[in-house]
Amino acid sequence: MTMLQELRKRAASRPAHIVLSEGHDPRIVAGAVEAARTGIARVTLVGPQTEIEKHLTAAGATGNDAINIEDPATSPMTDVVAQSYYDLRKHKNIRADFAADQARDPLVFAAMMVRNGHADGTVGGAVATTSDTVRAALQVIGKAKTASLVSSFFLMALPANHPSRRAAMTFGDCGLVIDPNAEELAAIAVASAASHQKLLGEIPRVALLSFSTMGSARHPSVTKVTEAMALLKEKHPDLDADGELQFDAAFVPEVGSAKAPGSSVAGHANVMIFPNLDAGNIGYKIAQRIGGCSAIGPVLQGLAKPANDLSRGCTAEDVTNMIAVTVLQADDG
Repeated sequence: MTMLQELRKRAASRPAHIVLSEGHDPRIVAGAVEAARTGIARVTLVGPQTEIEKHLTAAGATGNDAINIEDPATSPMTDVVAQSYYDLRKHKNIRADFAADQARDPLVFAAMMVRNGHADGTVGGAVATTSDTVRAALQVIGKAKTASLVSSFFLMALPANHPSRRAAMTFGDCGLVIDPNAEELAAIAVASAASHQKLLGEIPRVALLSFSTMGSARHPSVTKVTEAMALLKEKHPDLDADGELQFDAAFVPEVGSAKAPGSSVAGHANVMIFPNLDAGNIGYKIAQRIGGCSAIGPVLQGLAKPANDLSRGCTAEDVTNMIAVTVLQADDG
């Protein structure tokens, strides 16, 4: 069983209610139909009723599929969403008519369903930009009280029979925090390690990546990574983490033992923490487009309840996989 198959199987064992904010998109509908049909989730599609029904028919949905439609233009829930949004944001001096307009925005409507307990998590971003998707999640759902910041990661499923014998890795942050300082980098590492263990059931080994390995180069960007590593050792001594490490030293056992002898992480890392968004975004796309990895994400972490962002180049299969991830994030067990 591949990592993605295992992920879906685990989600189906604890199905949740996931709301999708872009029900007018055929990829979203097809992914939702597959998720409902395989028991991964109960799904609500937000958007124009007639258009969604057309796409459901094209995707082969039946009345037995666990799919609901909420059209903000006609839904009885819209007035509740508008009042909730007004109550939440009135300290920003918004007007009631502005809240009513926002309630008809599918991103806001879906996020408010999660905030109000009508759904367990939300997925968007197949059409909307990351900034719009994340803004709705931050404004409506908000940051978890225990999180120092909201960040993101990608689950990278390696091709079958990969020479490294790895099935999957976690890459963070490849989608949200542009240039984290040392404290933020350490927080991303801690959050990504916890996400890796929760979603994949695997003990995390965290590599803080750089163009330097254990002092092989000197530069302020290297210093940031070593400072983040020092914070991890101080505040999270039980976390199996090391750095700074070049990617080959983190990934290839022979290189790791040569460049960082004695490290339990070098050559065996399954959680890769990139020093900034340039490196992370480029790195995951190289792994995806040249290395043949399947990339699920960006998955958000640090929110009070799950809300995730799809790539605008996503497929229906990507949508189903992200629904499965969101279900597992919603599981408190």
